Amino acid sequence: MISQALSFFIRFTYVLIDIVCILLSISLASGLRQNVFPMGLQDLFFDSANPFHLVFVFWFVTVLFFNGLHRLYQTRREVIETHEIGQVMRSVLFATGTVLVFVYSMKIVGFPRSVFLLIVLFTTIFFCLWRFLKRLFVQFLAANGYNNFNVLIVGAGRTGMMLAQEIRRHPGLGLKVVGFLDDEKTSTELGHDHKVLGKLSRLDEVIRKQFVQKVFFTIHPPGKTFYDMIETAKDLRVAVRVVPVAFDRAVGEIFKFNIGYIPILEYSELGHNRMQYGKRLFDLLVSGAAILFLLPVFCLIGIMIKLDSAGPVFYFSNRYGRGGRVFKMWKFRSMVADADRKLDALKSQNEVDGPIFKIRQDPRVTRIGKFIRKYSLDELPQVFNVLLGDMSLVGPRPLPLDQVEQEDLRQLKRLEVRPGITGLWQVRGRSDLPFHRLIKWDTWYINNWSFGLDISILMETVPVVLKGKGAY
Repeated sequence: MISQALSFFIRFTYVLIDIVCILLSISLASGLRQNVFPMGLQDLFFDSANPFHLVFVFWFVTVLFFNGLHRLYQTRREVIETHEIGQVMRSVLFATGTVLVFVYSMKIVGFPRSVFLLIVLFTTIFFCLWRFLKRLFVQFLAANGYNNFNVLIVGAGRTGMMLAQEIRRHPGLGLKVVGFLDDEKTSTELGHDHKVLGKLSRLDEVIRKQFVQKVFFTIHPPGKTFYDMIETAKDLRVAVRVVPVAFDRAVGEIFKFNIGYIPILEYSELGHNRMQYGKRLFDLLVSGAAILFLLPVFCLIGIMIKLDSAGPVFYFSNRYGRGGRVFKMWKFRSMVADADRKLDALKSQNEVDGPIFKIRQDPRVTRIGKFIRKYSLDELPQVFNVLLGDMSLVGPRPLPLDQVEQEDLRQLKRLEVRPGITGLWQVRGRSDLPFHRLIKWDTWYINNWSFGLDISILMETVPVVLKGKGAY
């Protein structure tokens, strides 16, 4: 009863904030266009003599209706911020279209379209802004233990361990993994950070003893076992969530729909040219703006490099790009000028697996180089590569020619798209990431690309780079 009352209060508060945002948007738009539209809030909503009275009342109600339809009066912590922002824009777009159809069908003459479009713009901005701040607040509360949920993962294999790792990386989700159920694995095999609480047949007992509130199935047990386990969890009023089979090999987005009453998951396979429509335009706009904004930073770093050691400011490295095309990647020089000639003498000290060469205390790195490498400032000139079309803002990292084994088909997969300044490898661990994991995440990114995923990676890159972890 208390939880229902709290849920109602939260929804009511969200609606109230949206109402304030709409009123504020109308006030701002009216104030900016006072010479065209000299009307206040009272005239718009309560003066029946106003010819646009019904239109603005209709707009008010329609926006709130579509927000509710798009589930914007609840906070699902598992849904990324960009998805909710997308839902806001979709809701406002539908409401705007509905109102314009109403205006033209009712033949309302003299409707102030410029004022209305300003209202739409301000409403969208305010809706997005307060929801972004709300998410930061909710994630802060969850990360500090408020309203957290105990989670049980069925299956301690590769997918189960990946899920546990992602949950740990996102404390704002408010999920706490109490352990795993698995018929084959043991706690000793998983290490001290993970516990296998029993076999699959102990689901009922473990849920009760560990006060589990959510169960994630990362495996699909054969026969009747899977069905019985889902029924057990549902009987105990525990939320059941299932990871799709072979999700990491899916191409495109995963869509859910129904054929009759049968739910279907579709692994949509779309061509990359069609999927990445608009990605190049976004790269051009952002890289162009970044070059103008970062020009003073470029000059400062260049001066520091020249004062620190002899040699050029920039370092150009041949890399494989999209379709195997070779291009010169820009970087600020972080090593001594003859670093390439000294590489052979250091190869025996390599500290990472695969064809990549990395050592933590590389003697070739200059004093300024250590600093700019730690915070990835040496990568900033790659915005020029983005502008030229050699790279994208987000994508698989391009490897040097001598560090790529072309006969490795896993790496050839990475050459299907433009390489990126940042990518999943950067937000998942940077240089601390094993090479096989880098390949896996790059492949997953290529298969599951979306504009929202790019925005999410860009947003996650900032705090990762500022921490300086995993960079050497």
